[in-house]
Formats: sequence, structure tokens, C-alpha cells
Amino acid sequence: MRQVVIPRKGGLEVLEVRESPDPQPREGEVRVRVDAAGVNFADVMARVGLYRDAPPFPRVMGYEVAGVIDLPSSRAGERVLAMPHFGGHSDVVCVSERQVIPMPEGMSFAEGASIPVVWLTAWHMLVELAHLKRGESVLIHAAAGGVGTAAVQIARKIGAQTIGTASAGKHERLRALGLDHAIDYRAQDFEAEVMRITGGRGVDVALDPLGAFKKSYRCLAQVGRLLMYGASDVMPGPGFNPLHALSAVARMPFFHPPRRRAAAGARRLRLGRLPRHRRQRDPLRRSAPRPRTHPVAAKLRQGSAGSLGRRQKLLLRLMKHLLDGRREARCQS
Repeated sequence: MRQVVIPRKGGLEVLEVRESPDPQPREGEVRVRVDAAGVNFADVMARVGLYRDAPPFPRVMGYEVAGVIDLPSSRAGERVLAMPHFGGHSDVVCVSERQVIPMPEGMSFAEGASIPVVWLTAWHMLVELAHLKRGESVLIHAAAGGVGTAAVQIARKIGAQTIGTASAGKHERLRALGLDHAIDYRAQDFEAEVMRITGGRGVDVALDPLGAFKKSYRCLAQVGRLLMYGASDVMPGPGFNPLHALSAVARMPFFHPPRRRAAAGARRLRLGRLPRHRRQRDPLRRSAPRPRTHPVAAKLRQGSAGSLGRRQKLLLRLMKHLLDGRREARCQS
């Protein structure tokens, strides 16, 4: 088999394609012939030596793949997506049976390999953590990235207003995906633009993988939700510049959400003025053109998000939902 190997930290020039013997699956594993593999920011950080969870050099990265099982023979020919911890940038991978999920009919290998990391991240933040609802607004930084494009499409399906930051050359593609308002972060102040677009109210949800946490927080409406899941400003290019990284870290101020908001909430709670908790309904079900049972969020809430079994069910049902939405779009067109 062939593998993309990172022998040492550095830029793109350090990547090597090497030949290795095909691995043999152990008990409880399957072997997958890889047709497509995802490349994520964690893989890039590992290449420059900034990802603590990465294996030692020489290393083979890759967390998400899609392909066909060839061993054991009883499962040969099954189209699956798989979630290897590392080693996905290979022709062949061996993974636990619990980390393999059948692909629905009609889904391409490229689509399948894109789901386990970025789509699940976007879904978990918007649906499970932020509880984004129809009619709300969301600010999506790095909207043209993997998580960003997934978040744009999920928010559009929910029925939320979307505001995204990206360079001007990517705006047309983002609008085709459903983005309502595009901000060129190189030429515009995103905080001022968000306030202009929302009439000074701010957004209900903000997704920040950049490290501009304090500024993103100022873009929130009252009781808005800020989700921070990265610091890509530390390494904006293909190579690693220590001086730029230090400068980016220095620009990330420590901040604490204003305590007066927490104090005001506590007072309202003591006075009995807070509304009673209402059961969260699935926002996608409400925005769908016809009623459909969609228990993905409920399933994740019933148990640990880290459980492999529940994660498999979540991914499988998310894929089915994506296919249903695509079929509906085709029918409407």
C-alpha cells in the first residue's frame, strides 16, 4: 500500500509517499481499501509539530476515510466510512468494527469521508450545544473552511440567518451554499458589519475557530452563545512561522464574560422570573417541508457523546438526513 508520510516537521515539502506492506486486520477489526480520505486542520498542525495528540515522527495522519471492506471475506464489498485514530492517509487501513459505518446508497466516497470530523463538529455545535432555532442568526468565522461550509448548510436547513467571514474570492461559492451575508475579513471589520446587518442587535450564535474570541463575544445578542473550537490564526499559511504564532497568541486576550450578566441571571432566578425549561424540539424537523422523525439529537442527549456505539448511530442518521435533503432538492428542481 501507499501512505502519505510526515518524516519530520515542516512545510508541504516534507510530505513523502512511501510503500508499505498491506496491514492485516486483528480480531474485531476490518480492513478497508480507501477511496477517499479527509484532510483537516489537525493534520496540518501535526505536520508542523504543533499537535500534541499526533504519533511520533515519521507519522501518518488521517482521521476519516471512506472505501470498501476487503477483509474479512464475510464483509467484503461493503461500502463504509471509517474513523481511524491515525493512519487514514493510506491506501489501506485496519480499524475496529465499531469505528466503521455503512454508507447510504447514493453517497459518494468523497462525501462520506467528509462527514466524521467537520460535519459532526458543526452539527454538535449548532444543534446539540447552541440549540440554534429557526429565525435566529449565526456568525460563522472561516465560513469557507470544512466546518464552516458544513455549518452554513446546517444553519440554512434549520432556517437561521447566516453571516460568514471569508476572503472575497470565496463569497460566490458560499452564497451558492446558502450563506445570507458574506463579510470580507481582509477589507471589513466583521464586528461592525455584524452590527450593521443585525441592526445593532447582534447574533444569537457565533462559531469562532480563529482566536478572535473577545471580538466575537461582542458580536453576540443578549443571551447569545459563543462556541470556540480552534485558533487557526496561529498558522494562517502552509508553513509555520514562530514569530507570527507568538504574535497571534499575544493578540488573543484573556476574557471573562461580564459578571453582571451572570449576576442578573441569578437575581432573576431567585425572584422566579426565569421561564420554565421547555423540552427542546429538533429544529430541523420544524424547518422540514413535511413532518419527519429525526431522533439524532435525542439519541446523543440520551448518553455520552464519546460512546463509539452512539457516535456510529449519530453519524449514520446524520448521513441519511443529508441524503434526504439532497433528494428533496432534486425533486424541487
